[in-house]
Amino acid sequence: MISPRERNVIRQRVHTRIREKMSGTAERPRLNVYRSLNHIYTQLIDDLNGVTLVSASSFGKKTESEGKAYGGNVAAAKLVGKLIAERAQEKGIKKVVFDRGGYLYHGRVKALAEAAREAGLEF
Repeated sequence: MISPRERNVIRQRVHTRIREKMSGTAERPRLNVYRSLNHIYTQLIDDLNGVTLVSASSFGKKTESEGKAYGGNVAAAKLVGKLIAERAQEKGIKKVVFDRGGYLYHGRVKALAEAAREAGLEF
């Protein structure tokens, strides 16, 4: 059985391999996802300038006011996906490159991606 520490080392290795092939620009930033046990975090990153353009997480007051969704479930991931898409559109960003952060495209990561697509982001 793989320990949680080993699993995270493997995930980081996969993420590094993915990042060698993908990069975000000002026109098409990278939508990065980080998933912890209790929360989910996402950022739009311009890798050329090394700047975070927009961020959203399940740790904020906006998501806490929704009530039913705590940070570690699919409902919260959908809320964060919708929130990041709204904030991106306020900045005039419509197209992004999706970086799943080495996580499987399943569960909370998939819910976040689908909610962001439904709210208007293209990737």
